[in-house]
Amino acid sequence: SNCSKISFLPFLVSSQVPIPPGQVYAINDSLSPEGAADDYETCLKQLVKDGIIALSASSGFPRFDLMLLGMGPDGHIASLFPGHPLINEKERWVTFIKDSPKPPPERITFTFPVINSSAYIAMVVTGAGKASAVLKAFGSEESSADLLLLDLIFAKTKNQQIF
Repeated sequence: SNCSKISFLPFLVSSQVPIPPGQVYAINDSLSPEGAADDYETCLKQLVKDGIIALSASSGFPRFDLMLLGMGPDGHIASLFPGHPLINEKERWVTFIKDSPKPPPERITFTFPVINSSAYIAMVVTGAGKASAVLKAFGSEESSADLLLLDLIFAKTKNQQIF
């Protein structure tokens, strides 16, 4: 398989989440950004074909049980940045960015259709530097001209629980 498996992520080793090592797939960072995105998307499509990952009947994208995400101080989610053309990607499952406004400049990311096809989306956003982005996301502060990326998730989510 072209899937790049890693034996175990460090945060899983110390956690109580019993994920078998054979079920952890990593992006092949030895490839170019384009190659890594294509390789990972091919891997995911094979996992769907093999019945390991479900396909969303409504969207046609993979349906992960849980998507765990963070948010940057500028409101970016995954490696999808406000105002960047990648936020409008509707066909690909995995894409790449070579001109990220935040280091590192080259990144691989799921697209919003994949993120929004997840059964559950959990966002962990901490730190004073992200407070402004959180306030904007929840309407407590005047929004910028850019579409808030969190809105792209909330618009597709039927059951929202905010803590």
